[in-house]
Amino acid sequence: MANKKDRNLLFSLTADRPGISRLLAFAIGCATTLVFAPAEWSILAPILTLPLLFVALTVSPKDAAAHFFWFGFGLFLVGTYWIYISVYVFGNAALWIALLLMVGLSLIMATFLWLAGWVIARLSHGEPWRLYFVGPAAWVLIEWLRGWILTGFPWLAHGYGQVDSVLAGWAPVLGVYGVSMMMMFATAAILVAIMTNGKERLIALPLIVLPWIMGSILGSVEWTEPYGKAVRTTIVQAGVPQDQKWLPAQRQVTLDFYRSATLSVPESELVVWPEVAIPALHDRVADYLNIVDQDAKRNGQTVLLGILENSSERSIEPRIYNSVLMLGGVERQVYRKRHLVPFGEYFPVPASVREWMKMQNLPYADLAAGDDVQPLLIAANGAKLAVAVCYEDAYGAEQLYAFPDADLLINVSNDAWFGDSIAPHQHLQIARMRALEVGRYSVRSTNTGISAFIGPEGQLLQAGQQFTDEIMTADVRLHRGTTIYADCGNWPVLIICFLTLGFFWIRSRVGI
Repeated sequence: MANKKDRNLLFSLTADRPGISRLLAFAIGCATTLVFAPAEWSILAPILTLPLLFVALTVSPKDAAAHFFWFGFGLFLVGTYWIYISVYVFGNAALWIALLLMVGLSLIMATFLWLAGWVIARLSHGEPWRLYFVGPAAWVLIEWLRGWILTGFPWLAHGYGQVDSVLAGWAPVLGVYGVSMMMMFATAAILVAIMTNGKERLIALPLIVLPWIMGSILGSVEWTEPYGKAVRTTIVQAGVPQDQKWLPAQRQVTLDFYRSATLSVPESELVVWPEVAIPALHDRVADYLNIVDQDAKRNGQTVLLGILENSSERSIEPRIYNSVLMLGGVERQVYRKRHLVPFGEYFPVPASVREWMKMQNLPYADLAAGDDVQPLLIAANGAKLAVAVCYEDAYGAEQLYAFPDADLLINVSNDAWFGDSIAPHQHLQIARMRALEVGRYSVRSTNTGISAFIGPEGQLLQAGQQFTDEIMTADVRLHRGTTIYADCGNWPVLIICFLTLGFFWIRSRVGI
């Protein structure tokens, strides 16, 4: 622990005025939202994280945990305020329910940060070089844990905020959590340089820039290669607001738009419609689907469309899937969403609560989840497509079963639930990271935006406008080959985290 003479203003504040200090941590957490889309001020990440690491180095584990908690609460309260929009504005839930879910999720996510702060302070023992290793390992391990515990919420992982910085070069090697780790190593090295002097400072200074230099070098590596001719691809976005989508008067207008839009691009080999583009169960629009199928076959097209699929093939009672149908091929193919959204697509509540939800005129019925591993969709031209529906693309490791076989990423989504908020921008940023991790083009079609074509280096090639109809066409290339991340997933990062924390935990136990 730092001596009293080493205290500066910030340390005095954390020790003498903890209330104000924690309020500042909350404010820093709120400001950290600017690291992510739509602001995308990636350089703020180390600047805003540095005070947290300093606190972990200079106060008790209990106090450090409290500061990390308030930082996390600010980050998620501001960074995910759009939950209120989806639940209250479009979900028609009571105001108190929307606020409860929004604040409750923020508190849960803040608790993960509380644990990170405690571990970092506990294992660092106030020594800068210990923190250099412990800080990134604990931070990233907690990011990973909150990405799967209780079905997971991997939103706002620090790596996403670096998709346009040179640190993104680490993504094909270590994935988004590896990018987070490198950003944390650079930040920790800054703190070591500040807190030490002489030879130790000279060692720390190059460590600040090393992750950025290596990221730049890795970013120049071509992990995958294009093959075959370019595939003319069209994204169709109807731009229907969520509060109008399911109105009876809107259905035929929507059906006519999607069909006419697809017929207007006969030169396109692949046409992608958004998640649940058709506002009806698939068996209630069977004739329409047959017409679209015939159109596609006549034009030599493959049409992917999101729809709710009513199926009883696995049970006596019909089950409804959030599916993507492929039309135009020799036979119809389907992908069924696997990772459902809690309290959106299924409700993990007792029967009594479900009955209360029904009485309150709230959504209460569960969708069914598709198989964890599903066959790739194969387009009429032979292209193998890896599909993710909406929220699924936030779980990069869950999609790795599709590689190296998949030639192209498809993401369909309905971000209309979040209105004119930061959520669609954040979601697009996540989709860009997925393309970068596996070295593939990504075609992203959404109901109200932001639809986009994304390159294999995560670059945004073309993006549509929000809240309007869009017909976007581009040539995309199929890619083959694999990245280190596609082969190994998150295991290299997790092994680094566990070995590092295990080593310093043992040292703490034996008093070394």
